[in-house]
Amino acid sequence: MSDLTPSIRSALRSSTLLALVVGFGLSLAPASEVQAFGAPESFAELAEKISPSVVNITTSAMVAGPVDGMPMVPEGSPLGDLFNDFGGPGPGGPQRSEALGSGFVISEDGYIVTNNHVIEGADEIEIEFFSGQRLKAKLVGTDPKTDLALLKVESDKPLEFVSFGNSDLMRVGDWVMAMGNPLGQGFSVSAGIVSARGRELSGTYDDYLQTDAAINRGNSGGPLFNMDGQVIGVNTAILSPNGGSIGIGFSMASNVVAKVVDQLKQFGETRRGWLGVRIQDISPEIAESMGLSVASGAGDVITRFAGQEVSDAGDLTRRVADAPIGEAVPVIVLRDGKTETLQVTLGRREEAEAETMPASSPSPEAPKQLETLGMTLAPLDDAMRSQLGLDAATEGLMIVKIDQASEAFTKGLTEGDLITEAGQQKVVRLQDLEDRIKEAKDAGRKSILLLVRRGGDPRFVALSIQ
Repeated sequence: MSDLTPSIRSALRSSTLLALVVGFGLSLAPASEVQAFGAPESFAELAEKISPSVVNITTSAMVAGPVDGMPMVPEGSPLGDLFNDFGGPGPGGPQRSEALGSGFVISEDGYIVTNNHVIEGADEIEIEFFSGQRLKAKLVGTDPKTDLALLKVESDKPLEFVSFGNSDLMRVGDWVMAMGNPLGQGFSVSAGIVSARGRELSGTYDDYLQTDAAINRGNSGGPLFNMDGQVIGVNTAILSPNGGSIGIGFSMASNVVAKVVDQLKQFGETRRGWLGVRIQDISPEIAESMGLSVASGAGDVITRFAGQEVSDAGDLTRRVADAPIGEAVPVIVLRDGKTETLQVTLGRREEAEAETMPASSPSPEAPKQLETLGMTLAPLDDAMRSQLGLDAATEGLMIVKIDQASEAFTKGLTEGDLITEAGQQKVVRLQDLEDRIKEAKDAGRKSILLLVRRGGDPRFVALSIQ
């Protein structure tokens, strides 16, 4: 398990607290009753049922140099794991090191799920079953974005396996059981409840269940079960000041895991949908600047995707990723105060992310400038386009200077940024921006919405105009 850094901890979503009443049939109001159910008499039958499908994973790799001072997190891992036990190189140079983790079998023909950071960088992977049987495994595919990996072993007889349950059905307070290889101690079971849902740590597709079931280093990649013996999460990280379990563990929800595993099994890689636009949440300031009554939706504003409402940018990102590539999907957007339904054919995210975008840099001051909203702006000219690597058709207003005490600076704008829209209308001339600001003031708006581009990456920023 990995200990979460303060930056990751600060990224955790706040959740509504659910007060549990201890007791049976305690009346909270004349017309309602709430019952709190005790723990099962025993978890023994469940543990016996699932044990044959849970595995210990041992990986080995060559360590090229001394590990003192080296980061314990594999390069590129979104969460990392602190349970790796690297041995220092001997006097003769590099030597082989081993690390431990957990996993579970999902098919009788030997497919096994674990965390990516458990097997990352390994050149040998060995699987140990509850019966004591050991088999070599090969890597089928990985997805660093969700920290998942799919392995395959060959067995002369069908293997016991477990199925995925529906993580969306899990409620805060439901009982769960974790099984794995904590601290290299071998097969071990712990039980607890779902403490929270929908946790985000650091990834684009994060959807973690939080649990107080004891999870420690070495539990990485192990399963979190519901009381029916179905996997509803993959144990990935813990929040801890000392490296041990303090009852705050995170398991990637099975509804995310199952989709990733299906793609890894079929293609050996992920193939996520790509909408081809940059998205961000609508803040209250942005909602006000657009005349929206509720700060919900994402993008143009995108209010529904494939027939389902969009709550925020993360929700839209996950829905798009799960949608089929190359097929038209209905998207409802709010544009210029009107609702439109678009048919959008999705591309593939992995291919889009492989493309490089030019980086921006501050441009020299242009002769004609405008000072407003704490910024000094100039129309984009050929010299600026050349410096920024933009094509001749690109238009907008360049920020050539910014007041560090301004709201624009505190919201992340900087010299070299390009403003291409104001009030959801294109701006090319300085007068265009002045006109948009006047229109917003005349309409009683307190802020104006700007579309700002940096290195090809667009985002919306609402700035006060009163």
